[in-house]
Amino acid sequence: MTTVKNIYDYLNSIAPFETQEEWDNSGFLAGDFRGEVRTVVLALDASKEVAAFAKSVNAELLITHHPLIFNPVSSVEKGTALYELVSSGVSVISTHTCYDRAKGGINDSLAELLELDNIRQVPDSFLSVGELQGAMSIDDFADYVSEKLLSDKVLYLKSDKLIKSVAVGGGACGEYAQLAMDNADCFLTGEMKYHELLDAYEKGITVITAGHFETEHIPFTRLADKLSQLFTDLEIIVAPEKNAIIGL
Repeated sequence: MTTVKNIYDYLNSIAPFETQEEWDNSGFLAGDFRGEVRTVVLALDASKEVAAFAKSVNAELLITHHPLIFNPVSSVEKGTALYELVSSGVSVISTHTCYDRAKGGINDSLAELLELDNIRQVPDSFLSVGELQGAMSIDDFADYVSEKLLSDKVLYLKSDKLIKSVAVGGGACGEYAQLAMDNADCFLTGEMKYHELLDAYEKGITVITAGHFETEHIPFTRLADKLSQLFTDLEIIVAPEKNAIIGL
């Protein structure tokens, strides 16, 4: 019999929860820590739609990247994701910044998805760096990123530089732009603030943003393969999740 704790222990072994950022809230967040698990759902976000899906497939556990609870909860109302999950008997584990920086985690998986070679992590950051199999122009690389990440939200700063090495940071990693360029020809992340992009342009930093959801969703849900290989008695389901933010 596999329990929520068994799965928690495994996640803790590959992405220790103690390594999360101080402001983060990864870990076991709701439900029965020692409850039996037969069906697990994976999703980037614990949205109301994901909660309804987990209930519809009779899941006992939902694993998300972004925490179900970020800030203190003063009330739990019917119709919210938290209420629907708990009332349906679905436990929740979230593994956020600890999985971002873990070996084989979000950023390593993002680099693998882009088929980069010689992947390595940049110390004291959320960045992974690898090399393209052949040098590309920024225009060609932007098209390549769009295709690989199934993203129609790709933006980039024009550059004449040929790109061979790439630093990746899924989600929002704008503060690492300079560090990325100290280690690579191009920086790929999910989103950056307007002033961060202007600053990068002034400094000659080559940047591509491809969407917060798009740079994390596929890399995170690849965790399903790891879980399936270890917990062969479980049904592992990736929720049919789409970016809820349209036009961004």
